[in-house]
Amino acid sequence: MTSRRKRDPDIGFKPGPAGGWGSAKSVGEVLLREHVPLSGATLLKHQNKPQGYMCVSCAWAKPAKTHPLEFCENGAKATAWEVTNRRADREFFEKHTLAELESWRDHGLEEQGRLTHPMRWDASSDKYLPVSWEEAFDEIGRELQAIAPEQTEFYTSGRASLEASYMYQLFARIYGSNNLPDSSNMCHESSSVGLPESIGASVGTAVLSDFENCDCIFYIAQNVATSSPRLLHDLQDAVDRGVKILTFNMLREPGLERFVNPQSPAQMLATPATPISTKYYQVKNGGDIAALFGICKALIEADDAFQARGNSKVSGSDAQPRDPENAATVAFAASIAAADRKNVLDHDFLAEHTAGFEEFAAVARSYDWKELERVSGLAREEMMEAASIYAESNAVMMVYGMGLTQHLMGVENVHMVANLALLRGNIGKPGANICAVRGHSNVQGQRTVGITEKPGLIPLDKLAELYDFEPPTWEGHSTVDSCKSILSGETRAFVSLGGNFLRAAPETDAMEAAWRNLRLTVQIATKLNRSHVIHGEIAYLLPCLGRIEIDEQATGPQAVSMESSVAHFHGSRGRSKPASPELRSEPAIIAGMALATLTHGDVPWKQWVDDYALIRDAIEETYPETFKSFNKRLFQPGGIPRPLPARERKWVTKSGKANFLTPDRLFPEFPFDASASDVLHLATLRSNDQFNTTVYGYSDRFRGVEGTRQVIFMNADDIALLGFADGDIVDIVTAIEPETVRAVHGFRIVTYDIPSGCCAAYFPETNPLFPLAHHSPKAKTPSYKLLPVRLEPSTTVPNN
Repeated sequence: MTSRRKRDPDIGFKPGPAGGWGSAKSVGEVLLREHVPLSGATLLKHQNKPQGYMCVSCAWAKPAKTHPLEFCENGAKATAWEVTNRRADREFFEKHTLAELESWRDHGLEEQGRLTHPMRWDASSDKYLPVSWEEAFDEIGRELQAIAPEQTEFYTSGRASLEASYMYQLFARIYGSNNLPDSSNMCHESSSVGLPESIGASVGTAVLSDFENCDCIFYIAQNVATSSPRLLHDLQDAVDRGVKILTFNMLREPGLERFVNPQSPAQMLATPATPISTKYYQVKNGGDIAALFGICKALIEADDAFQARGNSKVSGSDAQPRDPENAATVAFAASIAAADRKNVLDHDFLAEHTAGFEEFAAVARSYDWKELERVSGLAREEMMEAASIYAESNAVMMVYGMGLTQHLMGVENVHMVANLALLRGNIGKPGANICAVRGHSNVQGQRTVGITEKPGLIPLDKLAELYDFEPPTWEGHSTVDSCKSILSGETRAFVSLGGNFLRAAPETDAMEAAWRNLRLTVQIATKLNRSHVIHGEIAYLLPCLGRIEIDEQATGPQAVSMESSVAHFHGSRGRSKPASPELRSEPAIIAGMALATLTHGDVPWKQWVDDYALIRDAIEETYPETFKSFNKRLFQPGGIPRPLPARERKWVTKSGKANFLTPDRLFPEFPFDASASDVLHLATLRSNDQFNTTVYGYSDRFRGVEGTRQVIFMNADDIALLGFADGDIVDIVTAIEPETVRAVHGFRIVTYDIPSGCCAAYFPETNPLFPLAHHSPKAKTPSYKLLPVRLEPSTTVPNN
């Protein structure tokens, strides 16, 4: 059996609200399915709590004052998925060749359970066979020594802890490589590039308390119920305070419309669902820049009109204190004078803190409303309405997700979010900041401790001083660069700290073919996935402890740490018995490979494995301002805040100010008419039953889909215009780079509330459609949220 038996697809049922009984039922089902109804439920009481373990799923913030239960539906699924009693053990691999396993679906591979023994691929039997840890490390070390550092990739998913990530990048650099691609390259690299250019910070500036102090939230291109459900509590609390939430999203998503708090008996039993979005603006795929320009244009032109009137609200000399020595009269006069400064834009902030405003304002004024409407999909009245609400608010948060960043113009999208915030000084004050909602649980933190291909972002001299080696200074490979190098045959070795690289990357078919030509593939993982069954000439599968498991080392049980979406560091302590006595921790595996590979550098690898506190001391010594008193504050409730000058309106940019950066166009340029009547713009999505490449099941209760992932969501008018009907089976074909045919087959059309000209389907099933070159030029983030496609009638029976 490659997967549990599924029912026939059920499509089109009416979704309920986020949370509520649907969430409670889903949590119960996954705990039962993974055979951990009691132990799983007990563990969940400690999830995201001080002295507990941090969720292995999303990176949303962990509050200092926790709810009784601090987990969400997807977090519970991730926990059950990791502590399952299912095992992909020796007996499993004895029964199955890798050629056979290649035909299994993603869900079927991972559902076999936890890996239990280190394995090496045996060519004669085409099976993974058990091997000792020492044998594995010795051969990996010999192979890496024989391969040039420039030809070796060290990939990380967003799961690995700060401690493991710091060790991993150090291992790679002492080995001589800066090839450190990571999952961030494929999701929020546009933020990592765009935000520093705009405000001098590589991450969002928001903190949890901003949700308590704002009076308006712009919620842009992030599906909260699927990607970060615990954030719904903060949004619900904001709504209850009267905060207006303006949502900009292509699809109508129930999680952005209604929420029932599963921890509130009253709401579960009687109270109506909380409406989340005050206004819901359905922006066309790729239309975010136009929509944000329209709002900025409305604000700037309203301010122009205000200035042109020149009306003073102040009579006589009321704005001057009659007694400059009297504090009360000074304060009164100042309040009167402030009335004249309450313009649409914050001119004092603009003058003191920003650069480039006049150039940006001129471009915003120049855009024609009809063009902005055409590209954005919004009416002029809608953009002006959003601008009016923004202008009437005193503290506005900008919350956005990968719906903005995974674009050809992802960096420009991020610039526009910053531009809108800067117009009224909505950065660096209580309730007013930018919140970039990150994906995996430590994807942001890995970059903080050195997982990057860019040597300019690393304290190389400090590393050289601490560990007695000469770090490489050449720029390494991002994910896209790694793919190019693998396709060309230049890369010879790929070491992966977690993740499912082949399923996450674009250009799937060509990548899988080239992957087989690698000399060495090393996969450090908890569960089996497709990147393990397609392999190099020498292939190792090394099973590691999960974050939820007790990590016992020489000095006792260890703790690890990670960074949340709001740039706070949190400690995490495992509480579950390891799935196998053969498992080793990620730090121990990294140290084992390093000791077998490196011939220079002075690193106490063994001592670090014995006591992870020593790794944290080393992190603090490398980044003293960021990790001050790291060990002492590790389990501080609410986490350790990462210093960000932009939170204090200190701008670490070339200009010394926050920069208005003006996109040179509204929409990407394609080498053909992207508005042709038979071309749709595809965006990839996650379902309610997955996290990144991990597919927990075949249900997407928020979109009315059960029992299949082979669907394409379309506008009803587009379905009719193209000559199809709801339920028809089609092939999706890439409409760019016609010299290479890229297609996926057997997708069922589902009518959905989505703007005309747009369509959506699940990631990673549609990744084969994406050319490697289809990415942001600056960030190299694959444009998974915008790809021109055509549809053709299919002869393929859907693989449900």
